[in-house]
Amino acid sequence: MATRADAKTEAEVERQLALIREGALEILTEDDMRAKLRSSLETGRPLKVKLGLDPTAPDIHLGHTVVLNKLRDFQDLGHEVVFLVGDFTCSIGDPSGRSKTRPALSMEEIRANAETYCDQAFKILDREKTIIDYNSRWLEPMSFADVIRLAAKYTVARMIERDDFAKRLAEGLPISLHELLYPLAQAYDSVALEADVELGGSDQKFNLMVVRDIQREFDQPPEVAVITPLLVGTDGTQKMSKSLGNYVGVNEAPQEIYGKLMSISDELMLDYLEILRLKTAEELKQIKKELTAGRAHPKEVKMELARRVVELYHDAAAARAAEEHFERVHRNGLEPKDMPFKRGKVKNTSVEIMVGAGLVKSKSEARRLVKQGAVWIDDRKLKEGEGDIPLTFAEGDSFVIKVGKRRFARIVIE
Repeated sequence: MATRADAKTEAEVERQLALIREGALEILTEDDMRAKLRSSLETGRPLKVKLGLDPTAPDIHLGHTVVLNKLRDFQDLGHEVVFLVGDFTCSIGDPSGRSKTRPALSMEEIRANAETYCDQAFKILDREKTIIDYNSRWLEPMSFADVIRLAAKYTVARMIERDDFAKRLAEGLPISLHELLYPLAQAYDSVALEADVELGGSDQKFNLMVVRDIQREFDQPPEVAVITPLLVGTDGTQKMSKSLGNYVGVNEAPQEIYGKLMSISDELMLDYLEILRLKTAEELKQIKKELTAGRAHPKEVKMELARRVVELYHDAAAARAAEEHFERVHRNGLEPKDMPFKRGKVKNTSVEIMVGAGLVKSKSEARRLVKQGAVWIDDRKLKEGEGDIPLTFAEGDSFVIKVGKRRFARIVIE
């Protein structure tokens, strides 16, 4: 006969499970999740919840925040969360969701990127309640014999069932042996940590299934995999990625975040509101109804999206300023109030000016933008090839240089 304590435990299990379901595509499996939550409540031992991210670039973007917010849910429920920096696996290269091998990074690049990852993650996670770990701690000391023993626990036939491997085989594209080891390395992370739960995007589903199998091989209960949706980048086609340039970074300037979000399609706007969990299912349903009926304008909804995101990663004042900047520049065609002043030299080229003003990172980027017709000096758009021609301004002259839609500077020649 069920006791009052049993009923209270079951009610709490269902409450926690309801939050874990929010924004998740799949929980593999819900029965396992329910059992782990029940055990946690009965024993008083919080679940160990793992999220591994490889520092392939220095910035965390909105795509990362989807799974980071789910990790925060577990934190808010009182469980122990481990933010695992894949400094070792980053040197291998995970091909998940890719048509070719991801280039491996040098240890210097990895360390530099990892330094910024943690601070940016704390925009979402509770710093005091987060365990930061690095998988080089257990993977680097492994001997070749250890790797062979680990590899013996999984078959090649199972490994090449993975969609991206199968596609590459069908297309005659190469698959390197080290790529087959990546899922095993990720699996061993969970063995080393004795993880109860692991989070990952939908492109990680195969890897997460490998983890469960490998944990069984090490006589550990298989972790529960909580799979979150992927956020499509601002281009509307591929998943958000720094390398593809279709990202919105959480550390970017408020005006840059706002402007990028205002540039996305109306369809993508609704996806962002849902996947970033900025609106409930009921609120989203009402927004779609209002848009269809013509009682709401897509731009108004998009502006709210942009404001909310800037507020999350900066503050309300920054969001208001970013919106004012956007309206001033894009609706009214005016220069921004806070346009920086930079200095140039007589006979500088526009390419040199752009780099010197910090509007672009390199001369090659500047030349590419000129070629694309994205650079203006005052009211004149530069033509291809003009970027390397010395400007005709004299000492004391000034002009406005505009790069793309959101980068401005007033240049004073000295």
